[in-house]
Amino acid sequence: MNEIIYILINEAMPGYVKIGRTTNLNQRLKSLYRTRVPLPFEVFYACTVEDGTEVERWLFDIFYDRRVSREREFFEVSPERIVAALRVKAVKEITPKETYVESEEDKAALNKAQTRRAVFNFKMVDIPAGAELVFSRDENIKTKVVDNRNVEFNGEVVSLSVAADKAFRKLGIQWKSIQGPAYWIYEGETLDERRRRMESGIEYSDQEIKAAGDQWLSLQSDIQRGK
Repeated sequence: MNEIIYILINEAMPGYVKIGRTTNLNQRLKSLYRTRVPLPFEVFYACTVEDGTEVERWLFDIFYDRRVSREREFFEVSPERIVAALRVKAVKEITPKETYVESEEDKAALNKAQTRRAVFNFKMVDIPAGAELVFSRDENIKTKVVDNRNVEFNGEVVSLSVAADKAFRKLGIQWKSIQGPAYWIYEGETLDERRRRMESGIEYSDQEIKAAGDQWLSLQSDIQRGK
C-alpha cells in the first residue's frame, strides 16, 4: 500500500515547514491540530509514494542543513523547494483543496492570518517593473511585473495570486486558496523566500543566489526527465 508524504505550513510558524509521512492524512491533521498549536496546519503539498520511509529519509538528507532540530521534523526552507524534490518520487498528488479546521472561530483566525501574510508588493523585495518571474511548477510558464502589485499573465494584468491560480489551472490543478509569492521565482528564489530573507536582514552573495537557482533548475530538469 502506498504511503503519504506531506508538507505542512503554519501561519503561526512563518518560515518553517514540517515534513512527515502517514497512511491517513486527515487523521494526522486532526492529531496535529490537537497539539494546541495557535493555528491549524495547512497542507502545502501531499502525495502518495511507493516507500514512505525511504522517501522521507531521502528528503531529510537533501534538506539536512535546513533542519531546525534532529528531534523535530521542521525545516527552515521554502515549501516549494521541497515540492520540487518530492515530485520526483510522487505516485499521485493528493493535496487537499481546503484546510482542515474544527470550528468557525479557528477558520476566521486562519483567514485573518492568511490575509495579513498575503500583503505583498515588489518594492519590498527590490524587483523592478518589467522583471520576468518563472512559475515554480513549470519553468515554461512565466509572467512579467507590471507595477508594484500586479503582473501581466497571458496579456492580462492580474495579482500574483490570480496569476498563480491561472498557472495551476493551466496544469489542470484547481485549489481554493493560493498565495502567489510562494509559487513565483525571481533570480533563483521564490518571492516568499526573497521577502523573508530581506525582512531578516540576511544578504546572500551573487554566487550563493546563483547556486540556489542552479539547484532549482536541476531539480526541475530531473522532474521533466521523470527521475
